[in-house]
Amino acid sequence: MSEPCTTETDVYEQRLLVALKYDVFFTHSMLSGDNPILADVLGSRECRDVLVFLDSGLVDAWPGLASSFETYLSHHGIDLKAPPFVVPGGEHVKDGWEHAGQAVEDIRRNRLCRHSVVVAAGGGAVLDAVGFAASLVHRGVRLVRIPTTTLSQGDSAVGVKNGINLRSVKNLVGVFAPPFAVINDFDFLRTLAPELVLDGIAEAFKVAIIKDAAFFQDLMNAGAALARGDAPEVHDAVRRSAMLHLDHISRGGDPFELGNARPLDFGHWSAHWLEGASSYTVRHGQAVAVGIALDSYLAAELGHISRDERDLIVRGLEGSGLPTWHPLLASRGPDGTLQVLAGLDEFREHLGGTLSITLPRGIGQRIEVRTVPEQVIAAGVELLGRRAAA
Repeated sequence: MSEPCTTETDVYEQRLLVALKYDVFFTHSMLSGDNPILADVLGSRECRDVLVFLDSGLVDAWPGLASSFETYLSHHGIDLKAPPFVVPGGEHVKDGWEHAGQAVEDIRRNRLCRHSVVVAAGGGAVLDAVGFAASLVHRGVRLVRIPTTTLSQGDSAVGVKNGINLRSVKNLVGVFAPPFAVINDFDFLRTLAPELVLDGIAEAFKVAIIKDAAFFQDLMNAGAALARGDAPEVHDAVRRSAMLHLDHISRGGDPFELGNARPLDFGHWSAHWLEGASSYTVRHGQAVAVGIALDSYLAAELGHISRDERDLIVRGLEGSGLPTWHPLLASRGPDGTLQVLAGLDEFREHLGGTLSITLPRGIGQRIEVRTVPEQVIAAGVELLGRRAAA
């Protein structure tokens, strides 16, 4: 008689603790010969070959920028592997694989290694696409980000995400890859169009509403100055927004978003949908402002903030020159269903299958909501639409 078959399972629990560090600098005139920040960053930890990628919109606004990079690096004894590459600016640089794939080919052709550095200067979309490319080559070439918009300086560039859009889905493909360093040069903000300055202010409102009531009040008080694009108020908002984002990444307990909660995506579920539905004619900052307004209405309807607080948020956004409504929010499909509800499904998938929407709980605090009734969203859209019409 045969012995019963038995199986044995050995389990070895493997734990890795990886210390990640990157510095975020705030400065002016970073390419002047006596500003050592970029040279010090590139000269640290045995950095080797360097490539530079520049946003085409930035190059248009700053003629001679490519030669300024070459002059600065040469002055500090740093050799470029090739003249700076110019890549298309704006959200369409993230559409599909084309531009990220070209950046991969540029990096490969110049034989960069894991100790080499890619320097990317421009708006958040360019930093995303080039950063995604750098993260793929040799499983990660060092990336130095030089964000040149309020949106990227105060939010996306100081974080750990890189990605591109596919099939109208925002950031469908991407990686978590912390930068080697981030250099915020406020001088680059001088040439931004007024509407582009406001994009970063939307993200400042986002993080203030759920994290810092005093910051929110300061944004309210500075509304007229922010709407005019006054430099002192804009720089202060960008810096404080960046610091709150950095604090969340370092101390929030989930820097690579392994859980379901995404506090820094407050206002973003409808914003991402709105961007895609408009074929990205609605900019990210505009969409986020509209998304914050909608989510504030939802928070009030669900009892997490008062209607006075809701109205205060909406007035604050508008007082700073930001939109709080777009007609696409009210669009319906053939069956009469609000099309923005598709944004919930995309957001749920992005979160790993379980919906978690961050809403304000009073001003300066937040709550995670697992379900939002469709009729509440419909009511919020209707109320916002009526307010805009009035």
